Amino acid sequence: MLSIPHDIITAKDFGKNFKWGVAIAAAQNEGATDVDGKGKSIWDSFTKNGSKIKGAAKLTTACDFYHRYKDDLLLVKALGFSLFRFSISWARILPDGTGKINKEGINFYHRVIDECLKLGLIPYVTLYHWDLPQELENKGGWTNYFINKWFSRFVTICAEAYGSKVKHWIILNEPFGFTTLGYMLGKHAPGKKGLGNFLPAIHHAALAQAEGGRIIRRLVEQAHIGTTFSCSQVIPYSDKKEDLAAANRIDILMNRLFIEPALGKGYPVDDSFKFLEKLQLHNKTWKYTERLHFDFDFIGLQYYFPVVVKHNSYIPIIQATEVKATVRKMPVTAMGWEINADSFYRTIKKIWLYGGVKEILITENGAAFKDELKNGIIDDRARINYFNQHLQAMLKAKKEGVNIKGYFAWTLMDNFEWSEGYHPRFGLVHVDLKTQLRTIKNSGYWWRDFLQ
Repeated sequence: MLSIPHDIITAKDFGKNFKWGVAIAAAQNEGATDVDGKGKSIWDSFTKNGSKIKGAAKLTTACDFYHRYKDDLLLVKALGFSLFRFSISWARILPDGTGKINKEGINFYHRVIDECLKLGLIPYVTLYHWDLPQELENKGGWTNYFINKWFSRFVTICAEAYGSKVKHWIILNEPFGFTTLGYMLGKHAPGKKGLGNFLPAIHHAALAQAEGGRIIRRLVEQAHIGTTFSCSQVIPYSDKKEDLAAANRIDILMNRLFIEPALGKGYPVDDSFKFLEKLQLHNKTWKYTERLHFDFDFIGLQYYFPVVVKHNSYIPIIQATEVKATVRKMPVTAMGWEINADSFYRTIKKIWLYGGVKEILITENGAAFKDELKNGIIDDRARINYFNQHLQAMLKAKKEGVNIKGYFAWTLMDNFEWSEGYHPRFGLVHVDLKTQLRTIKNSGYWWRDFLQ
């Protein structure tokens, strides 16, 4: 394996123009789910009965960012970051997904943006981070072709409202994530399963990321536009032909399915993977694949772990199964995700070598560990080691010519981790969910020192 050095580095090693930030998302942080006219999202519905979320967690309060954003942005500033990535809740702007605009929702994000600018933080706005309005899901959500019309109006409203202040835009967050987990496996909201849902959701999300980019380009002067993909190095378990083929299929789905259309290459083509034929046959608008292309200013890469796979003929369609890191006795996070900075380096290089990628931003990278608050201190050395190793890997790729312009740590504070509830803690800041007390972890102080 590639050897990543573990010497101490500082932000200066990346150059004076490199930008550093933290990221959050509306559904995971805001709370205030029924406050000031906000409509219900699919995640509000999905968490309602508690049976599908660990600990029966709800979004009602979450981290209460809605009411505490000023204090939380002060934390971002105090830790030394210059960029703040957050998402806009579609249902807070358009409670029914379409129709009447909620002025209170518009005003809330104005306040957040204004506070960022006041503190000298550059806002990066994510337009869709998984919280679709429930009223649109009632009409089919991402399986309905009209989702592109609905999404275009939402993007237009946001561009017109905030475009004079916000110049950095992310269209979709991890389209493979929300289409697979939400419309194929049913593990995330809205809980749908099967190819009949998955195939149209893929195509409509791929269209939406390109059309959203075109709208921002048209309406926002000097816009810096990207979209994000969660990618992993896919490693075959052995050199057997069957395992190599299985790894190729997973790589197509996890890493290639959305970025290649965005780059103008169309959907991946592989004669041995029948799923791709199903995708082509299912979507009647296949001949309009030029609409899938948009000349993004940057690609947001989100990396957490590699995936090792082997052939499994009992698994439908993909005929592959993951070999867990714990089985292979590899170091893992509290989520059971393999810690492997080498794979981060290789994933960055893979995206860059596509060609047509102007610049890369690492829009998410981080780890959950079992943090313990003792005497007001959280000594999370494992997280510090994780960041140090991954920043070394990123620096190596940068020195080899990859145009990486920025990095966002995931995440500012412990928050709602989707179907895992509030148990996994990814934050640089500990949150007591009963009192909402914030406590900076040692990793947060490590970042402050690193950035100084």
